[in-house]
Amino acid sequence: MDNSRTRPRVGHIQFLNCLPLYWGLARTGTLLDFELTKDTPEKLSEKLVKGDLDIGPITLVEFLRHADELVAFPDIAVGCDGPVMSCVIVSQGPLERLDDAGVALGSTSRTSVRLAQLLLAESVGVRPSYYTCPPDLSLMMQEAEAAVLIGDAALRANLHDGPKFGLQVHDLGAMWKAWTGLPFVFAVWAVRRDYLEREPEVTRQVHEAFLASRDLSLTEVDKVAEQAARWEAFDERVLERYFTTLDFRFGAPQLAAVAEFARRVGPTTGFPADVKVDLLS
Repeated sequence: MDNSRTRPRVGHIQFLNCLPLYWGLARTGTLLDFELTKDTPEKLSEKLVKGDLDIGPITLVEFLRHADELVAFPDIAVGCDGPVMSCVIVSQGPLERLDDAGVALGSTSRTSVRLAQLLLAESVGVRPSYYTCPPDLSLMMQEAEAAVLIGDAALRANLHDGPKFGLQVHDLGAMWKAWTGLPFVFAVWAVRRDYLEREPEVTRQVHEAFLASRDLSLTEVDKVAEQAARWEAFDERVLERYFTTLDFRFGAPQLAAVAEFARRVGPTTGFPADVKVDLLS
C-alpha cells in the first residue's frame, strides 16, 4: 500500500453539541490522524455529499436523501430522548396562534427546520408562512411571530434571551417525544461508500476513535464543561447539563425514530418513506 496516502478527511460541526465527540480525540492523540474540517451542519453535509469529505457528521435529512451513497456509523449520533435544549421554536405567543403568521427559519440545519414544520403542521395544527434568515433572534423577532433556532444560538435563546424578552421557548426534542414517544436524531456520522470500499480498515479505526472519544468525554464531562466554559457564553454547570441532556447513541430506538421521521416527511422532503439506512458492520 502507498504510504504517502493522505489522512481521512473528517468533518467537525462547530457547535457545542459536538464538543464531547471531539474532545476525547485531542486527549487520545487521534486528532492528528485526521484532516479535520470545521463548519456548520449544512456546509459539512454538502461537503460529504459532494465528496469533499470522506467521513463526517451529516444532518439527518441530507443523510436520508443520499442514503444510497452513504453508510452510517452505528452507536454514534447527535440526538435526544426528550428535551434537546439547542433546537427550539421561540415565539411571541402560543404556537396555536401561528396559522398564517410569519416564522423565521435560521438557515443552519435542514433537519431541525423540517422537524419544526412537521410538529407545527401535524402536532400543533397550524400552517405558518416560513422564510429563511440569519440565526439572530433579535433580528428574527422584529419581523416574525416565531423563529426556529438551532445550536449555540438556540441555547442562548433558551437560557438567556427568551426569558429576558418575555418570549416562549418550545424545545423541538420535547415536542417530538411528547407526540411520538420516541427519541430524535438530528445528525448521524457517515462514510461515503466509495471511501469505505477503498479504506475499510481506516474507516473502522475512525469509527472506533469517535466511540472512544465520546465515552471518555462523557466520563469526564465536568472537565469538558470546565474547559468549554472558558471560551463560551455559558457557565460550566449549564454546559455539563447540556452535554448530558444530549443523546449520542445510535441504536435500535434511534433507528425506529429515524424510520418514523422518514415515514412522516420522506415523500415531501426528497427521500422514500421507507428509506433504507445501512450501518457500518
